[in-house]
Amino acid sequence: MTSEAGPITAALFDFGGVILSSPFDAFADYERANGLPVDFIRGLNATDPDDNAWAKMERNDVSITEFCALFEAEAEATGHTVDAAEILAGLRGTIRPQMVEAVRRCGERLKTACLTNNFVAPSPAGDMATRDTSRMDPGSFDGVMELFDAVVESSKAGCRKPDPRFYEIACEELGIDPSEAVFLDDLGINLKPAKAMGMTTIKVVDPDVAIDALEQVVGFPLR
Repeated sequence: MTSEAGPITAALFDFGGVILSSPFDAFADYERANGLPVDFIRGLNATDPDDNAWAKMERNDVSITEFCALFEAEAEATGHTVDAAEILAGLRGTIRPQMVEAVRRCGERLKTACLTNNFVAPSPAGDMATRDTSRMDPGSFDGVMELFDAVVESSKAGCRKPDPRFYEIACEELGIDPSEAVFLDDLGINLKPAKAMGMTTIKVVDPDVAIDALEQVVGFPLR
């Protein structure tokens, strides 16, 4: 099957919320445990989204210590108190094996890339390590990133979704035109610029439903 613009030659995947369970679950857990309004953290991150603390962290414009101070100040400005380091430490996720299998099968016939907004955080040993925004134990996804032909990380690229430049970098690394790509993300705000560039887009709410949609786009089984 082809997109309206032409044949699909590449499949692009977000990480947290697509291959990994959603970080919003961890946000919700923190909010419940600390008596914060529902979706408070998501709302904070949606305010001034290109220049708030979270955006600066994902572009690696600030250190984690600087992020924590900025993020806590943003929360204080709304009348609430948060522990930013605790929020980051709570970002754990679960790999979705059916999505990993879909990536593997796409990789047999198409070019593949992971497009992730992530941050650089201290490892338990005190070293700095790049982590996806949906953070988890590094050992639990050994081998997943090796499935991709390219991995585009906000902390290394200096820009982040939904900046169009982020998607351009992915296309350049794969040697494709945007119209040749299908892109899966769990956030509509990240899909909008990709679609405007000519990509076929799939919003991931239920991963199994998303895989069904992806099968329709690529034209071969993914399970």
